[in-house]
Amino acid sequence: MTSWTTHATTDATPEQVLEVLTDPQAIRMWSPIPFELDTLAGERLEAGTEARVSGSLAGLRVGFGVAVHAADAGGLELTAKGPIALDVRYDLAPREQGSDITASVRVRPTGGITGRMIGGATTALLAAGALEGAAARIACAAETSRPHALAA
Repeated sequence: MTSWTTHATTDATPEQVLEVLTDPQAIRMWSPIPFELDTLAGERLEAGTEARVSGSLAGLRVGFGVAVHAADAGGLELTAKGPIALDVRYDLAPREQGSDITASVRVRPTGGITGRMIGGATTALLAAGALEGAAARIACAAETSRPHALAA
């Protein structure tokens, strides 16, 4: 099991950041791992919603079931389960002007050859700075949005 954590600061409010974190269209722009949304119970990620996503990693087409545990002013927490399991948190803390974002991903093996290959590819992406890049894109997207502007 490996874990990655990074921090970003933005002039956007926690509410603006949450808009970017929970809007499926916005997520595609900042996600550290490219994916396609196959199904989503609802229009945005909310606590209790489930989704199915798929994409290519290490040259293999893979799918993940996503369960959203929390999506509020404190941030976003979810688990994605497929050939590997990903525990993902984006914690938000208000600042005098803006927000602090703490992003963390824990990669858990689920077994099998495919899981080991996907786990290795995911770990390599994260080691190469994919999470840092995602946090920076989230901060940028939130600064250029207005609250609820992404929902329109």
